[in-house]
Amino acid sequence: MQNPPDKKIVFKAFLALFVLTLIWGYNWVVMKLAVQYASPFQFAALRTFLGALILFLVIFLTKRPLALKEFPTMLALGLLQTVGFTGLLIWALVEGGAGKTAVLTYTMPFWVMLFAWPMLGEKVQGWQWLAVVFALFGMVLIFDPLHIKADGFSMFLALCSGVSWAISAIISKKLHKRAPHLDLLNLTAWPMLLGSIPIIAIALILPAPPIQWTSTFILTVLFNVILSGCLAWVLWLYALQRLQAGVASMASMLAPVIGVLAAWLQLNELPDTYELIGMVFIALSLITISIISIHKHTQIDVAQGQE
Repeated sequence: MQNPPDKKIVFKAFLALFVLTLIWGYNWVVMKLAVQYASPFQFAALRTFLGALILFLVIFLTKRPLALKEFPTMLALGLLQTVGFTGLLIWALVEGGAGKTAVLTYTMPFWVMLFAWPMLGEKVQGWQWLAVVFALFGMVLIFDPLHIKADGFSMFLALCSGVSWAISAIISKKLHKRAPHLDLLNLTAWPMLLGSIPIIAIALILPAPPIQWTSTFILTVLFNVILSGCLAWVLWLYALQRLQAGVASMASMLAPVIGVLAAWLQLNELPDTYELIGMVFIALSLITISIISIHKHTQIDVAQGQE
């Protein structure tokens, strides 16, 4: 049987998750501030390209493998994670609220559950259908299709960002099964670099005012590159290696909650009644998915311990 994890290690893992959720949650406000000084694609290009350079520097200093492997899959991940996820969510922030964008983007686990059916053969069953109902009802309330709002396009972009994130997660899972020995830093750096290339091209092609290099904008870029990018990614890996995946994922769901609260306090973005109820239903959906994931991993651990 496996020995129970050390309490100090578990405490440090949860502490890492707590710091991670604070960074990711508050970053929605930071990104909302950033797009006031640059176009969404200018900011996305800076965030992703500089983030990739820092990751490659870490890879070089830690003497990890630098070579690009699985190029077609790495390119697909780059397009989905960088252009689809990062680019669309930053675009959504231009005209939409930070809190609402955070909640809609974090529907990612719901889309993973749906797309895993055709892509991985993992059927939606049992209590998962309750999560589907909660998520769909929540999204309908937020969109309020009978009274389409000015930020309807922004909400659509945020949902597309979550969908792109979900598909990239499934492709990453399939890649891990096919090539389990790929270095995780390498697997993060190359898609970020490859995906930053079309983002840079879009930023150069689309007409936009020049970047306003104010102290606020420079701080938002540094926050995204160093804290929300590199540090948060290290904290996530640290926690993921020491906790069950379902537990870590459930704890990270605090990020959109922090995003909504931070947007309310700093940007005066107060959700209306329908939006607030919709956010609650989406939160219930994500909690349901996380509990199911924890239960599934617990059953697997018990089965392995009995072998």
